[in-house]
Parts: sequence; C-alpha cells; structure tokens
Amino acid sequence: MIPEEITNSLKDLFGESVEQQDSTSWQVETPQFRLLVLLSEDGSWLRILLPIASAAEAEPFFDKLLEANFDTTLETRYALRQNIVWGVFQHSSATLTIADFAAAVNRLLGLHQRGLSEFFTDSIEHRIRQIITAAKMHGQSLETTLQTLERFYAEGMMGEMEGGREYREQTLAAWRYQLERLWPEVEPS
Repeated sequence: MIPEEITNSLKDLFGESVEQQDSTSWQVETPQFRLLVLLSEDGSWLRILLPIASAAEAEPFFDKLLEANFDTTLETRYALRQNIVWGVFQHSSATLTIADFAAAVNRLLGLHQRGLSEFFTDSIEHRIRQIITAAKMHGQSLETTLQTLERFYAEGMMGEMEGGREYREQTLAAWRYQLERLWPEVEPS
C-alpha cells in the first residue's frame, strides 16, 4: 500500500474523521476511539495502533492477553507500550492489500470494543467455578452455597453493600444465576 491508498482506505472507512499528520502518519479520532496508522521511515512497514486500556487496568489479565495473541486475535495483537495496552497490526506495506488493511482495522476496532470485558468475565467465571468446587468438596448443595453467600454479604464478609436492599437482591440474583448455570458443569477432582 502506498500513502495515497492508505488515505483513501481510511476515508472510505471513517470519512472526514481522518487526519493525515504527515506523509507517514494518519489519525482517526472519534468520541469512541483514536486510531493511529504509521509507516516506517522507509515506507516498508505499516503499523496500525489503537489504545485498549491502561496497563494498570489490564495487569490482572496479562496472561490472558498473551493467550489471546496466540489463539484468537489473528493478525492483530495486544501489545504494551507507555503504560497502555494497544491493539496492534503490523505488515509489510508492499504486500498489504486494501481488503486486508480494512479487515485489520475492523479487527482492531473489535478488540477495542470488547476492551477487557471478556477477560474480566472469564476471570469471574473461573472464580465462581472455584467456589462451586470448594462447596461440592464440602458436600454443600447449591441452596446451601447460596445461603452461605447470603450470610457472608449480611455479615459484611463479601464487602459492604451500598445501595440498600434492592442492590443486595440484585447481587444475590446474579450469584444465583451464575451458580445455577455453572453448578452442573463443575465436578471436583
């Protein structure tokens, strides 16, 4: 891809949100994201960058981000630079097609849109499975486990519940939903 093709492709995707900084860099800034496209000095490599989250926010999930790089992100990657986790795409500009460029931009936008939510959800589900395993190893039923959680909240062992009775009931309903959903799947070894 040559600079003119990059400009045209970005304008096709984002219209007037595209700013060409100089002959080797472009920026697309919207209320939802800020995308950067950079060519190397000699024009041989193209890099597309999109900030995903702060490093501090993402730190508990670094291992999962690396696994995603290996398993699911395809030609895009998570990377860490300047205390930011970025979605990154790199490619030789000589062999990059317009279709592959557009696909990479869309994949990066997908990473940005998902943010860390899927890693957080997976982490929570893993912890719930650990709770179920422990409960089953102690011979507890689903109802007994729910009663224990309810007692822990009532005694403040699971943190203070701001928001009153309605919030407490919503939290316990979420626990019930997750425990009922995962209970049959978990077998202690």
